[in-house]
Amino acid sequence: MIETLLDATVLLQAAEQAGQGLSDEAAQSIAETDREALTGAAAAVGVGLAALASGYAERGIGSAAVGAMAEDSMGLGRALLMTVLPETLVIFAIVVIFLV
Repeated sequence: MIETLLDATVLLQAAEQAGQGLSDEAAQSIAETDREALTGAAAAVGVGLAALASGYAERGIGSAAVGAMAEDSMGLGRALLMTVLPETLVIFAIVVIFLV
């Protein structure tokens, strides 16, 4: 998608340097391509940040869960639930991408 955005930008700059104006149809096509590429890039950044935050949160929760399980093995269900909760952030981010 970034490639498409760069190709459209290069095409627009080449046409301006050559002194040729683009037709309205070509300019609209480039604007639509830019919008699609930026939407895809924003979606990728959103899911990436959600996954990064989930991994960061799970790091602390996982080590605490293992420590608690070493002391008392009766808390397996609670430890597993707390470990899985941050992963739902990534799932929600992916759902939002499909809705947008």
